[in-house]
Amino acid sequence: MPDFIYAPPQQPRLDILYQDDAIIVLNKPSGLLSVPGRLPEHNDSIASRVQAQFPTATIVHRLDMCTSGVILMALTKAAQSHISRQFQQRSTSKYYYARLEGIPTATNGSIDLPLRCDWPNRPRQMIDFIEGKPALTHWQVIAQQQACNDNNQQASATVLLKPVTGRSHQLRLHMLALGTPILGDELYASAQGIAGAEHLQLHAAMLEIEHPLTSEKMTFKATPPFSID
Repeated sequence: MPDFIYAPPQQPRLDILYQDDAIIVLNKPSGLLSVPGRLPEHNDSIASRVQAQFPTATIVHRLDMCTSGVILMALTKAAQSHISRQFQQRSTSKYYYARLEGIPTATNGSIDLPLRCDWPNRPRQMIDFIEGKPALTHWQVIAQQQACNDNNQQASATVLLKPVTGRSHQLRLHMLALGTPILGDELYASAQGIAGAEHLQLHAAMLEIEHPLTSEKMTFKATPPFSID
């Protein structure tokens, strides 16, 4: 494989969905890291961009670099602790949209397959029933498409994904386990599936939390950068 070249999108620098004294919620584009990487050339991230304007901001959860959508940062230590606890206790609610390479044989279901890092092949993850950590995803087909490519019909489906756990690459591995990897997934899709989209077709569309100051339930949404019809 060619060496990875990090070229994150530059505009908009920050797509802010909501902000108050305790939290800031953003729509992260595909191709931008959630936090800085180890190398200096990988410093650009949603976290570093936010911290340039809001120095006290801290990350409380992450999205894969290739995943777009709703991401939240805390602006105070108290808010960070409060919201991190919600994620740990799984009291938050969230869903994603994804476009798949192929159409699942069922219209909905749950995938309960444990995951761990595939260390020799990082950053790939793998299913491991002995050493893997529990991972559960509920899924539902919401649309099917037939795309014509060079006179060949390539079937695809749009799914609504509701992860219960938050393992690295969980949704990507679980869709692969269905036999329908996510379009544009350079780690897990076929060559045709990678070529079928300009970037990973996975979007964090909704996040619901309890506000750390008011205890009010707050819901944040971001429109996917791809069609879900």
